[in-house]
Amino acid sequence: MDFSSLPLLGALAPAALAGLLTIRPLRRQILSKPLFATYKKVLPQMSPTEKDALEAGTVWWEGELFRGAPDWNRLLAYPTPRLTAEEQAFMDNQVEEACRRVNDWQVTHQLYDLPHEAWHYIKEQGFLGMIIPRAYGGLGFSAYAHSQVVTRLSTRSSALAVSVMVPNSLGPAELLLHYGTEAQKNHYLPRLARGEEIPAFALTSPWAGSDAAAIPDHGIVCKGQWQGREVLGMRVTWDKRYITLAPVCTLLGLAFRLYDPDGLLGGEKDLGITCALVPHDHPGVDTGRRHFPLNAMFMNGPTRGQDVFMPLEFIIGGPAMAGKGWRMLMECLAAGRAISLPSSNSGMAQMTARAVGAYARIRSQFKMAIGKFEGVEEALTRIGAYTYMMDATRKMTAGAVDLGEKPSVVSAIAKYHVTERARQVVNDGMDVIGGKGICLGPSNFLGRAYQQVPIGITVEGANILTRSLIIFGQGAIRCHPHVLAEMQAAQHPDARQGLADFDRALWGHVGYVLKNGLRALVMGLTGSAFVATPRHGAPELKRYYQQLTRFSSAFAFLSDISMLLLGGSLKRREKLSARLGDILSNMYLISATLKRYEEEGRQQADAPLMHWAVWDAIYQTQEAFDHVIAINYPNRLVGWLLHKMIFPWGKPYVVPSDAVGHAAAKLLIAPSPTRDRLTAECHVPRTSDEPLGAIEQGLAATLAAEPIEARIREAEKQGRFANNPLANVRDIARAAREAGLISAAEFELLERRNALRDQVIKVDDFPFDYGVATAHKPGEHRLAA
Repeated sequence: MDFSSLPLLGALAPAALAGLLTIRPLRRQILSKPLFATYKKVLPQMSPTEKDALEAGTVWWEGELFRGAPDWNRLLAYPTPRLTAEEQAFMDNQVEEACRRVNDWQVTHQLYDLPHEAWHYIKEQGFLGMIIPRAYGGLGFSAYAHSQVVTRLSTRSSALAVSVMVPNSLGPAELLLHYGTEAQKNHYLPRLARGEEIPAFALTSPWAGSDAAAIPDHGIVCKGQWQGREVLGMRVTWDKRYITLAPVCTLLGLAFRLYDPDGLLGGEKDLGITCALVPHDHPGVDTGRRHFPLNAMFMNGPTRGQDVFMPLEFIIGGPAMAGKGWRMLMECLAAGRAISLPSSNSGMAQMTARAVGAYARIRSQFKMAIGKFEGVEEALTRIGAYTYMMDATRKMTAGAVDLGEKPSVVSAIAKYHVTERARQVVNDGMDVIGGKGICLGPSNFLGRAYQQVPIGITVEGANILTRSLIIFGQGAIRCHPHVLAEMQAAQHPDARQGLADFDRALWGHVGYVLKNGLRALVMGLTGSAFVATPRHGAPELKRYYQQLTRFSSAFAFLSDISMLLLGGSLKRREKLSARLGDILSNMYLISATLKRYEEEGRQQADAPLMHWAVWDAIYQTQEAFDHVIAINYPNRLVGWLLHKMIFPWGKPYVVPSDAVGHAAAKLLIAPSPTRDRLTAECHVPRTSDEPLGAIEQGLAATLAAEPIEARIREAEKQGRFANNPLANVRDIARAAREAGLISAAEFELLERRNALRDQVIKVDDFPFDYGVATAHKPGEHRLAA
């Protein structure tokens, strides 16, 4: 055999391959066409509702993170959300007044509702119409202003916050603004803006919670009587639950599946999910009963109807929008979810940080403020750093809505991670205040928040589902620069055009994978030391930007390899999907935190909060990578290779240092501009008869008393109080005064501090029969037993 031609063939082979890949018609016929045929066979069929969910909304900063090379200059160029003068005045006046009119213990334990005057005030002052434009009589506020209002109200009362939040989130006003007919807008929007109508929106059914598209509620197109004449309408049957404001609403938004068996609207029988607006007093509408969501006492309850006839004009957008409700909901849900729960839970965290931090300085044990014990310090560190990161995420996400985005993936990230961090913050707060927190009463400032944390975890997309199915499952398609284009090409009605689109997307995808794989390997080998950082970024943040870029490339490569190897089965591997989602989510949270630090003027005093939050999230990101590829990857060999590629020198990141944690915790236990910035939206009562007001005054008195107490403790060590029964933790100030160790003025200061301290640490108690039904005497049930 003559081998003399082999070198020539070897030289020609790369050229032939290059020609095959670069000459598009040749590549399309030889490579792309058979791959396209195979792809169409293995690609699962998408239902219209799945297609709407995937294509709804927009891709924003999460797209940069998903694609492997984030443009940090673009992140820093996004405008900083700011209130207008009018919005700031509303915050300073109407919002503060609304907070003053509500007492949470009265709401949750006595009235089981907001007081009548509070309801009247929020309706009269336009709280229910913040998102409605001025042309319709609304306040026309920005998404950021909406977020600021909800955040502050949440530091006072969840019932107050939710009652304002829901009409301005997903509901009739939002849907009317985007899809309503002019007649519907002109009739309803001014009434909603003035509070003459209280809206609710009914989607969830007992048989379709997370799988909302599967609702069994249905309507049948038919003819019927309306206002004395026969009209074309629909007979609707529904059974809904968990509907906020349903018990008191006057205007019910309703989602149901509409059928047209007689073809009265055309040839299609199953028209799909439809959204309608129904007056609460329309014949057959059943509202008024309520649920009690963990004693939060915002109005929430079921609504039902059986064969309720309503004209087609009740459909939002009129008959032309019949069957288009799911797309409407998907497009509008992102904006509302980006604001409501991130804002309310950030408010909860701010209140916890301010109150618990001060409590930890006021409350002492073993002759030292409990906030100075390292164990308590650990909890305070998480409270402060997580609150800093949560609020950064809230602000950046609300700002995206004001930029015109409908960020479906970002809203899921913000909802999940802000509510989960709120759970940790409140749990840590309860651990710090101990027995004070577990006894409910007017002086317990945290018990109701602890009780109600699971509400945010559960609603607007349960967190387990959001993490395991939505964040990466939707993000992998929406944020990827090529996957959605490939899927759309496979479903193109014109096969020729579909092949052309597929060819373009496929080979762009191949180049994208190779580029990210190479970038991830190089950055792993070099520790990302040579990665470019933003032109005007803070020098102290340089390594964070570089590490995030490294993670972004590794994540993009890992995502593509996972989709290639697992295909459609990746959707069923929820644990794997959840961990991939954790990587994307943490990168977004870190981005928001870095942006906040830059925007607030790189406040060095705030740096410990920022550093601990970012460091912790970077470590969690690394661990999420590790959990995917080191142990649980379906193909162990590929997992091993990926691990060596992403972490060639081993895992580089460790938990945040105790020194940074110590510095962060100290910021919570003393007044400072940092503490004020961290808890800027807290409603702080001015009087000591309110729990948070007493804490604020108690903190100031404690700091003033500490130098005097230090002298007393020194005298105690010297035996100056030997055998004096007053030399105990409660009365030692009196003993010091009698011994002439402190002046009358100093004694008076200590006495004031003691009175405030006792008020702060007070635990409420009640008569033995408090709250017991009068059907029997106290203790009678025990005697009978």
